[in-house]
Amino acid sequence: MATAQEKTTPCCAPKATTTVTKSLPPQTPPTALLGKPSGDWAVTGSDPSEDPPLKRSSVATMIRSFDTITDPPTSTASTKGISVMVRAQTSHPLDPLSAAEISVAVATVRAAGATPEVRDSMRFIEVTLVEPVKSVVALADAYFFPPFQPSLLPKTKGGPVIPSKLPPRQARLVVYNKRSNDTSIWIVELSEVHAATRGGHHRGKAISSKVVPDVQPPMDAVEYAECEAVVKDFPPFREAMKRRGIEDMDLVMVDAWCAGYHSDADAPSRRLAKPLIFCRTESDCPMENGYARPVEGIHVLVDMQNMVVIEFEDRKLIPLPPADPLRNYTPGETRGGVDRSDVKPLQIIQPEGPSFRVNGHFVQWQKWNFRIGFTPREGLVIYSVAYIDGSRGRRPVAHRLSFVEMVVPYGDPNEPHYRKNAFDAGEDGLGKNAHSLKKGCDCLGYIKYFDAHFTNFTGGVETIENCVCLHEEDHGILWKHQDWRSGLAEVRRSRRLTVSFICTVANYEYGFFWHFYQDGKIEAEVKLTGILSLGALQPGETRKYGTTIAPGLYAPVHQHFFVARMDMAVDCKPGETFNQVVEVNVKVEEPGKNNVHNNAFYAEEELLRSELQAMRDCNPLSARHWIVRNTRNVNRTGQLTGFKIVPGSNCLPLAGSEAKFLRRAPFLKHNLWVTPYSRDEMYPGGEFPNQNPRVGEGLATWVKQNRSLEEADIVLWYVFGITHIPRLEDWPVMPVDRIGFTLMPHGFFNCSPAVDVPPSTCDVEIKENGIAVKPIQNGLLAKL
Repeated sequence: MATAQEKTTPCCAPKATTTVTKSLPPQTPPTALLGKPSGDWAVTGSDPSEDPPLKRSSVATMIRSFDTITDPPTSTASTKGISVMVRAQTSHPLDPLSAAEISVAVATVRAAGATPEVRDSMRFIEVTLVEPVKSVVALADAYFFPPFQPSLLPKTKGGPVIPSKLPPRQARLVVYNKRSNDTSIWIVELSEVHAATRGGHHRGKAISSKVVPDVQPPMDAVEYAECEAVVKDFPPFREAMKRRGIEDMDLVMVDAWCAGYHSDADAPSRRLAKPLIFCRTESDCPMENGYARPVEGIHVLVDMQNMVVIEFEDRKLIPLPPADPLRNYTPGETRGGVDRSDVKPLQIIQPEGPSFRVNGHFVQWQKWNFRIGFTPREGLVIYSVAYIDGSRGRRPVAHRLSFVEMVVPYGDPNEPHYRKNAFDAGEDGLGKNAHSLKKGCDCLGYIKYFDAHFTNFTGGVETIENCVCLHEEDHGILWKHQDWRSGLAEVRRSRRLTVSFICTVANYEYGFFWHFYQDGKIEAEVKLTGILSLGALQPGETRKYGTTIAPGLYAPVHQHFFVARMDMAVDCKPGETFNQVVEVNVKVEEPGKNNVHNNAFYAEEELLRSELQAMRDCNPLSARHWIVRNTRNVNRTGQLTGFKIVPGSNCLPLAGSEAKFLRRAPFLKHNLWVTPYSRDEMYPGGEFPNQNPRVGEGLATWVKQNRSLEEADIVLWYVFGITHIPRLEDWPVMPVDRIGFTLMPHGFFNCSPAVDVPPSTCDVEIKENGIAVKPIQNGLLAKL
């Protein structure tokens, strides 16, 4: 896993990487975050203390009474010279938590610890916004924040009653106790933050706290770094590496994979990691591809709570693969090759600036508008998606869009690959492993960046600068027609607005994109790149469960699955629950009087009435797709308005029904799940999939209620995956592979919403062989 220092992305050059992740130590008072920082923030490198284990204590003995957390007086006290965090309504209810709010939340929870030992043992997994109920969001959008949309709220007799302020924002904290091995969830109400005497004073209020039994929270980058150091310092491990000809521990890489759950030995009563070992060839090359030399035959089990090796066995001496001369991917001579010399510069310019407007986290682009959010687990979140449709005004499409989980199961039954079943969102966090993006490499054109704030393991606040990228892209032809009689043509260029972020989880990179189009489509796309996770082969050996990549190296077959959670609101104002889902399959008409020419086919619709009926799979043979419809709104032909989900390429798990990873991921068994909205149903494998011993927790259990979907607040869970049979061309770094799906208007508009896109200017001169020429006019080229 990338540490805080390793999360930056160099801009296409082999220069020394400089960190852009700002960090504040946990002792920093909240007020230090409120003003504009002077100078650069330093990355904290302090490690949490290795405290001895403590017997499980009751909540009462560990947590001080909330009544002792008092607010400072505000009625008469002077605020001169005191930094004050903005009041509740200054931050939109859906804005991500600020650095100040995160710091206040951490300080509030730490202050509630009953003893210094309890406070010192607190490790902060994540601090996230408690998203308010949808009525509060509607109130904020209607009267508190531009562009002020009173039409969002229903009309009332005598006019609306508008409160003077919005409810206070709240933070939700997942806290791991390093002494007791307990995981607890805290809710903290955030109000004002004052800089007072004695190093600062918080004004958060702890609303609730509960210990969640028998779970392990996600791992943290600090733990991964500590695990690597512990394993490399373990004498039997050093001896095992010496047997393989390696004495320089600086060459060794230890990737601490979560243990998963394969038997009772993996129960969450212990916090476990089963590392994978790799070895670089050169220690003085910072971009040396260490994944090119996997170390196999060594079994290591690490107790991550006490940070000790509890199991070690050198099971089989497998020689290290020879150094592959094609292993590196840095520019030119640094990898022992030569770069292409015929690549000319390509510049994306927008002389009048972009077509989008941004106010805080609110984005407006042509007829689309939405809000941008970010969480440590999901990364990018898109809120309140709506389309401005002329006289019909603002028409909602979705309340919340995000990628909530991803699972990567490997298909090799041999050690150690059979246990490589990563839940990259639930075990690690997509947002916490995000990059700082670089203009000219990750994104092109006029770019608006958004920073992301989150807590580190010890409670400090870290900032990933330029974490989310917002920009416009040319996307080829939007539509075209030429009249063959007159030779006259109309053509429009397509432009899309793209919001994205990229994360690294160990060897792989994943880019997550939401594209908004001028014709009303929304596309979800994942781009996969990075380095293959390899295995070592003995001389003359081959494996049927993978592809030989280089001498002594093979890449196991595997799959990548992603889960998009879409809280839909098609033509629904806040409070309305008027959506339903229909499945559409194309049927061939039976031969007979209705099909005398044997060419007839038609689209057949079926309403998905309940959750168990709505567990569906893709079927390209019948062009299967699904439509979310509003049950009350119609278009000009009397059809219900809707948006359809159009699958891209997809797959299902290539594993037996008793595969261990399917205990924790039964949601992979179907491509589509539909549930009525429930505020607590967020993650398809449950909130804590790490070492989860419970079978079918999450989505597969929720749908057993078989709730009605005939007219409801609909949530779509779309599971899409790719089966990766590695190629030699995927080495040493994999060219981007793309996968995704599209939300497309279906009867939502009365005609094409893209017909009003203006023509593009085409008067730019084109140089051919150094000679400037005018574009060819096509007025009289008629086919008569």
